[in-house]
This record gives sequence, structure tokens and C-alpha cells, in this order.
Amino acid sequence: MTAATPQTTIGFAELSDLLAAIFQGHGTSAEVARCLAHNCASAQRDGADSHGVFRIPGYLSSLASGWVDGRAEPLVEDLAPAFVGVDARGGFAQPALAAARPLLEAKARSAGIALLAIRNSHHFAALWPDVEPFAEQDLVALSFVNSMACVVPHGGHSALFGTNPIAFAAPRANGQPLVFDLATSAIANGDVQIAAREGHQLPEGYGVDRQGQPTRDPKAVLEGGALLPFGGYKGSALSMMVELLAAALTGGHFSFEFDWSAHPGAQTPWTGQLLILIDPSLGAGRNFAERCERLIARMHDAGQTRQPGDRRYRRRAEAELHGIPLPAGELDKLRRLAQGRSGPASA
Repeated sequence: MTAATPQTTIGFAELSDLLAAIFQGHGTSAEVARCLAHNCASAQRDGADSHGVFRIPGYLSSLASGWVDGRAEPLVEDLAPAFVGVDARGGFAQPALAAARPLLEAKARSAGIALLAIRNSHHFAALWPDVEPFAEQDLVALSFVNSMACVVPHGGHSALFGTNPIAFAAPRANGQPLVFDLATSAIANGDVQIAAREGHQLPEGYGVDRQGQPTRDPKAVLEGGALLPFGGYKGSALSMMVELLAAALTGGHFSFEFDWSAHPGAQTPWTGQLLILIDPSLGAGRNFAERCERLIARMHDAGQTRQPGDRRYRRRAEAELHGIPLPAGELDKLRRLAQGRSGPASA
């Protein structure tokens, strides 16, 4: 997208309905369509372009390939006083989380902490929308999800880990929740795809080509190359942790463990997700939200005036006032898809 690209705007509810119509028209149930549409529209509204409508072609391609079950009904399992499991049954992770949420919250309120282990799931979206709603209910939330093998472990020579993001959300006394969502790779895979599409180079130290040589070319990373972990061995260790929590603990696949070669067009990784909820009111931090404010105030005093999530909240407020900006041509394509006419969803 360039500054000269004609822009238009659309409201959040209208975009959510539009995306839900697209998903349902391409084989998902109404409930799955609603969950995916809300997630995509939220990312687009908040300025996370690599996880917004940019993802629609990947979703539709995976659905068309038969790789993911868009009508799967998740099975929620009450495993222990503070442990919930969900078999997503080859479907998407967001509907699995939605199905388990009432039981998970109840356990967290009762025990002070609760764990949700999702397996046999496809997660292809931003991770922060999974945790932010819990912080709005005065809970602390932490989530981990692995993906397809596209990251070389530190000191290695071939892709083994996924981008393996970690998301965290905490309530504040005087503001919106403190939320971060970060990949343990040097850059999210979706941002590499956008750079390739728009002809941008990557910063140094972000990826290697198919020979394992450093490259700034996003196409070389995507076409047989791989990403690098952020921070060298530190990011690599965190990525390893995510593999163990999101796959080994949940019963999901490791990032290297599934084979989608029989499903041309598949793009959604079939892995697992772990989510941990904590009720801070039951511990020594009964005034947790106020303590959070105190820390943020000191961070401001130390010079960090922008906190995690601030940019998203600012973009959200702008979108609520003026609508969500989209290239006019891209919105036209989305509307054609919702009407059942063929064509890519992204320019």
C-alpha cells in the first residue's frame, strides 16, 4: 500500500459482518465464522495489518484445501479443579477458546488460577485478542501458541520452531489493560509476507535464505529460507519453551510435526495453544490493578512513555470515530467474496 492508494473506511460491526459472511460462504459454521471475523476485524481496527484482512486469502485457501474443518465442534474437557482441556477436532482455536471460556473463568475465580490446553487446533491470527478480554474482567492472562516450522533455533542450520508468540494481559486501575503480543522470532511471518508483497527489504539479522545465509530479501526467507529468533539464544530459548507449553503439554503438534503436503493451499498451522488465567484478588496482590498503575507511573518517570498496547488503543479510538481505513479496491474484493463471487481478498 502506498500513500497514493485510494482509501475508504468501514465500521467495525460492518467489517465483522462482512468477514463472517465470507467465512460462512466458504464452508464454516455460523459460530466459527463469527469468531474468526471478530478476531480479524479487531486486528484490522487496531492497526495489526499482518493479522487483519490480509489473512483472509490464507484462511480461505486452507478451508478450500480440506486441511482445516470449518465446522468442527470443540470438545471441552473438565480435567481437574484448575485444568481445562479442549479438543478442537481439527478446527480453529478461537471457537475452542470461546467454548471453554465459561468453565475456565469459573475455575480461575475458584482456585485462583486455571489452565486451558487446546489441541488439534489451527491458530492463524493475532494472539492478543485471546487474552485482552480476560484482563477486562480483572484477570491476568498469559497465552502461548506454536505454528509451522519457519524459525532456525540459535546456532542451528534449518527451520524447527514456529514464530511461537507469547501474549500477556493485565488489568489496570486507571486505564485499559496492559497487553503485549510478541513473536519469539525476529519478525512475525505475516510481516515478512507484507514486506515481500510491497517490495520492502527486511532489517539485518531477521532471516536466512535456503542456503542458510543471512538475507534481507523477504522472498528469499519465504521461498525455502527461514526466520531467526529475536535476541539470539534468548529468543530461541523462549521459542523452545512455547513449543513445550503449547504442544507437548496440550497434546498438540510441535511446529515440525504435521505434514500438510497432501493439502495444497494449506496455510493454517495445526498445533496447540496454552492459556493461563490468574485471579490476582486471591493473592497478596489484592490491589494488583493499583500496583500495575504504580509500575507504569515509574516507567513513565524512567522515560518509557509508550506502554504495550498503547498504539492499538489509539488506533482503536480513531477507528471508532472515523471508521477502519482500508484500500478501496481491497474492500470491493471483500464485498465480492461475501456475495459469493470469486477473486482474491487481498490486493
